[in-house]
Amino acid sequence: MKILIDNGHGVNTAGKKSPDKQLLEYKYNREIAIKLVAELKAKGYDAERIVTEETDISLGERCRRVNAICNKIGTANVILISVHVNAAGSGGVWRSAGGWCAYTTRGVTKSDAIATKLYEAAKVSLAAYAEALEAGKKTGLYDSKQRPFRTDYQDGDADQEADFYIIKNTKCPAVLTENLFMDNKTDMAFLLSEAGRKAIVDLHVNGIINYIKSVK
Repeated sequence: MKILIDNGHGVNTAGKKSPDKQLLEYKYNREIAIKLVAELKAKGYDAERIVTEETDISLGERCRRVNAICNKIGTANVILISVHVNAAGSGGVWRSAGGWCAYTTRGVTKSDAIATKLYEAAKVSLAAYAEALEAGKKTGLYDSKQRPFRTDYQDGDADQEADFYIIKNTKCPAVLTENLFMDNKTDMAFLLSEAGRKAIVDLHVNGIINYIKSVK
C-alpha cells in the first residue's frame, strides 16, 4: 500500500493562522506530515508527501500528483490522507469551538473504512485532550455544544462528509483530517505542545496502520 500524505495550504495562503499568529497552518501541517511519513517509514510502510514545496500548490496539481501514482501502481494500492487544522471563523478572533474530525466524500465509499480507523485511533491518542475539553466547557474555554470528536452518524459511521476538492477528485480512497481548532486558545496550546504534536502524529500513524492491516 502506498500512503500519500497531503499537507494542506502553503506559506502564501491568505489567512490560515491563529489570531496571535503563533500557529501558522501551512507550517504546522508540514511539521505533522513530515513526522508522520518518517514514523510510517520507520515501521516499514511506503509513505511520502505529495507536496514538499513551502508554497501553496493548487488543488488541481495536488490531485494530478496523486492520480499519476494511482495510474502507475493501481488505485487499489494507494490511499491519501490530507492533514489540516480547523478554524471556527476568520478575522483574527479567538473562538470557543474545539474537537477533532475526519472528512470523506458524500455517501458510502471506500474512504469510510480509513476514517473509521482514524476515529478509533484518535479516541486513544486524544483521550487526555477529550477530558480537558469536557472540563473546559464548565469554565468557558469551550461552548456547551462542543465535543472532542466531531461526528456525523447519518450514514452509519463517524466521519463527516463534504465535497472537498482534494478528496473528491483523487482516484484513491482519501480522507481529510481537521486536527482541532487554531482559533481556540486551548486547542492551539495543545497543538503546539510536544504532547499535542505527538498525539496528532500517533493517531494518524496508528489509524493508517490499523486500516492497512484490516484490508490485508
